[in-house]
Amino acid sequence: MRITADTSRCVGAGQCVLNAPQVFDQDDDGLVSLLLTEPGADEEARVRLAAGLCPSRAVTVHED
Repeated sequence: MRITADTSRCVGAGQCVLNAPQVFDQDDDGLVSLLLTEPGADEEARVRLAAGLCPSRAVTVHED
């Protein structure tokens, strides 16, 4: 699993941080930032949930 985040689409809702705080953060403007681009197996379910809850679809999960 690999994750990308498009800050140009992000609206700062924070669902990613709420659901996977070990993987996502928000910058000073409230936009998504990645702490990890390739999370471990223990984070995968939370990352998928965070991506699914993102209202702007700024977070994408790539199954490599």
